[in-house]
Amino acid sequence: MKTYSAKIGEVQREWRVVDADGATIGRLATRIATILRGKHRASFTPSLDTGDPVIVVNAAKVKGTGKKLHDKMYVRHSGYPGGFRAENLEALLARRPEEVLRRAVRGMLPQNRLGDQMMRKLHVYAGATHPHAAQKPQPLKEATR
Repeated sequence: MKTYSAKIGEVQREWRVVDADGATIGRLATRIATILRGKHRASFTPSLDTGDPVIVVNAAKVKGTGKKLHDKMYVRHSGYPGGFRAENLEALLARRPEEVLRRAVRGMLPQNRLGDQMMRKLHVYAGATHPHAAQKPQPLKEATR
């Protein structure tokens, strides 16, 4: 029996929409990363992007468990002297709630060009509306809570 390997032209993409209201950040991110990667399909191929586009709404209403709101830090450096910047989860949720989920999902995808290609299929919105109604997204089954 030969091993089946999907071709990029054979992949049928279905848009998915996820409501992040009240969901835990990490558990939601793993579910989203699985769909983006394509591991929910029988035709999963590690070297190809076989996943579905995902729309996340209500990203501002995600929750962190334990003391993560105050203790989890997001750090970056501009490359210049004194260019170190850090902010906690609570501040980043207040300033850019979409970025919290985007960073959580990005850490769970391959760190290469394939991961970049998968991240382009993630659309995160802080509110309850999104402009992708024409794609007819299907709601993702709520196994995230």
